[in-house]
Amino acid sequence: MEISTLILFLPACFALNLAPGPNNLLSINNATRYGFRTSCIGGIGRIIAFIVMLSLASFGLAVVLHTSELVFYMVKLVGVVYLLYLAQQLWRAPVETLALLTAGKAKTQFKLAKQEFWVAAGNPKAILMFTAFLPQFVNPSQPAEHQFAILGALFLLLEFTAIMIYAWMGIHMQRLLVKPKAKKLFNRGCATLLTLASFGLLLTQRARS
Repeated sequence: MEISTLILFLPACFALNLAPGPNNLLSINNATRYGFRTSCIGGIGRIIAFIVMLSLASFGLAVVLHTSELVFYMVKLVGVVYLLYLAQQLWRAPVETLALLTAGKAKTQFKLAKQEFWVAAGNPKAILMFTAFLPQFVNPSQPAEHQFAILGALFLLLEFTAIMIYAWMGIHMQRLLVKPKAKKLFNRGCATLLTLASFGLLLTQRARS
């Protein structure tokens, strides 16, 4: 690929990676509860979801979301319900002690990875982004598959960088959440934001071809 294309792609892509959203909110909250490393490992679930979406987009299967209104709204409804479920769980979450946070670490990491995966997979706009955003940087005079693979790999690398940045933010917020009352307010604030995100997802419209 041309260097000039990458110079345009990288900042635009990273801005999308850093945009506040349900997954990045999970990274912050998970870091405050379980630590930086566990939050980043949980973020791998999001990366796996995006790999699946990139594969669908590269094979052209994502066109179904453009052409089928039923499929689009079914995926969106599942995403909304899951976000509301996570918000309800977070609202009622007990305020753990540090001793409890270290228990069942492997199980916790797998659970967080599943959460990240389903939050990402439940947003149909994400896969549409791969079919609308990435192709803008593909040169039609060159092999598209090779370019798409490069752009997709860079996107995933920047996405994991964003995961680490938001987890780092969560670690620094952890210092402010020593008191149980503060932690409870934080959990409920995150639950409220997830609920608002679910409403935002509910209002999204299918892309018109």
